[in-house]
Amino acid sequence: MNEPTPTEKPNPSATETNTNPPSIFRCIIGAIVAATMAIGSFFINSSIAQYFVDRPIHSPNYLVVNITSAVRTLIIGISTLATGVFSLIALGLLALAIQVTIQQLKQQTPSTKN
Repeated sequence: MNEPTPTEKPNPSATETNTNPPSIFRCIIGAIVAATMAIGSFFINSSIAQYFVDRPIHSPNYLVVNITSAVRTLIIGISTLATGVFSLIALGLLALAIQVTIQQLKQQTPSTKN
C-alpha cells in the first residue's frame, strides 16, 4: 500500500533530438522527387480537366447537373491542390538546401575579430 507509483523510464530515442542540420544532398534529392510528383500531378490534372471538357453533362434533371458539376469541381480541386502542395514542398526543400549551403559556407570561413 505504501509503494510509490511506478514511473516510466524515458525512451532514449524519443528524448534525443537531432541537432545536425539536414544535408544538402538530401534536400536536393527531396526537391527533385517533389518536383517530379508536382509535374506528374499537373499532367494528371490537365488530362482530368480535358476529359471533363470533352464529355459535357447531358441531363434534363437539374439535381443531376448540380451534383455532377460539384463532383467534377471537387476532383479537379483535389488534383490542383496536390499539384500546389508538391510544388511548394519542392520550393521549400530547394530553399532549405540554399540555406544549409550558406550556413556551411559561413562556418568554413574563419572569423577574425579585433
